[in-house]
Amino acid sequence: MNEVTTRTLSGIIYIALLIGAILFSNTTFLLLFGFFLLVSVYEFCKLYQINQVLGFATAFIISSSFFITNNSALNSIYLVVLPFSIYQIIYLFNQKPYHNQTVFHKLIHLIGYVILPFLIISQLSFNQNSYVPSILLSIFIMIWCNDTFAYICGKLFGKHKLYEKISPKKTIEGFIGGLIFTQIAAFIMFKYLDVQNTSLLFWMCIGLGISIIGTIGDLVESKYKRQANIKDSGSIMPGHGGILDRLDSILFAAPFLFLIYKIIL
Repeated sequence: MNEVTTRTLSGIIYIALLIGAILFSNTTFLLLFGFFLLVSVYEFCKLYQINQVLGFATAFIISSSFFITNNSALNSIYLVVLPFSIYQIIYLFNQKPYHNQTVFHKLIHLIGYVILPFLIISQLSFNQNSYVPSILLSIFIMIWCNDTFAYICGKLFGKHKLYEKISPKKTIEGFIGGLIFTQIAAFIMFKYLDVQNTSLLFWMCIGLGISIIGTIGDLVESKYKRQANIKDSGSIMPGHGGILDRLDSILFAAPFLFLIYKIIL
């Protein structure tokens, strides 16, 4: 089986599993993303040289504490994650590597980059305490739209590198193309999805967050991988890499998307 066929089949299975789990029920969605969390913790521990037992224990303690309290703490969790995300954005443009001298420092990265964003994603499908799968599914559709058209526009028109030192293939033209088509997708979501209390402003802001912050998230993960001198975070998805490679955009964008929820909804 050649690489293109392998990549295509792997992508179809991933998308079908994701859509099916989100649409079937909140339980299947949480089970799938619980599995994704475990795989992502494993991948990040290998990537960032963290003891895996310590990493899994940290993920279990934090995740359990939020679900025991019925996720009430997540109403303001973005206040905890956003400063770390802003730190990563600033440090992305610093030529020095992340300073990973202590176990505590490494755990902060695991918690802020992987664990807490997964918990926030678990709340993105709720509107007025009701599970609305179309919201989360729309977010993934916009992410796929942004990635697809950024790639197509980059291939067709790309001349200026976005950030060559971290991701040589990304171009400014590709980024702009992805942003434009994601805004079109956001308008379509607003027009044809009957989601209570959502406005065009809400969907446009979500689209902007996905295109801008999601692209930064892709670059942040690329910096982690470049410093670890590896191509992919894992190999669970043949032709695509690891779960972190597939979810890097939404993981980094999740705190900002949740902030949009709090401000606009």
